[in-house]
Amino acid sequence: MIEVVPFGGFKPQLLQFLSELSANNTRDWFQAHYTDYQAVLVQPAKEFVLAMGDVLPELGEDIRAEPKVYGSILPITRDTRFSKDKTPYKTHLDLWFWQPIDDAPSRECPGYYLRILPEALMLGAGMHRFSDRAQAAFRRAVQEPAHAENLARTTRQLAESGYELAGETLKRPANGNDWLKYTGLHANQTFPVPDDFYSERLTQWCLEHYRRLAPLQQWLVEILRE
Repeated sequence: MIEVVPFGGFKPQLLQFLSELSANNTRDWFQAHYTDYQAVLVQPAKEFVLAMGDVLPELGEDIRAEPKVYGSILPITRDTRFSKDKTPYKTHLDLWFWQPIDDAPSRECPGYYLRILPEALMLGAGMHRFSDRAQAAFRRAVQEPAHAENLARTTRQLAESGYELAGETLKRPANGNDWLKYTGLHANQTFPVPDDFYSERLTQWCLEHYRRLAPLQQWLVEILRE
């Protein structure tokens, strides 16, 4: 039987690893430090995901928290095929908790996320980029007064709480409706690394922010499940 280690916080070595990776972003360096990557990033991330899986049902019984790479732990390798930046690795760690939409891949579903940077944490919720199906549902919704008013109220409240509205956009809105320019929609806020990062209290710290972000998350879930 595999022993499940309770999450007790991340270690300073995680931030140090990301900082050193930023300065040495090569396959040779990464392979030489692969054991460190597993020990200070992957293993504690699995423990954190398991701990979040215990508290996230408060926001939705169907929220997925999968303690594995390509589950809730996004891979650290970069897709460089269509990028001018050919560095092979991300210099942050992304953790992703999504709500399924039929059989769509996890990254095509709305979700809550935590990005760990060498010097900061970013929390957010929503969808970075809409699939064709999600784009069509979003466009229908923002042209219906009730949905549009709900979204405007939700994003206004998030802005008043310090969250920034983000997402990929077209250069100009269609038909004079500013919402129609969005090809992805999420909200986030960046914080200095809190003391809670190094303790089991991080799960509650994240949950508190996710509660505030939940109205945007649930708006997206609702319009995609209609």
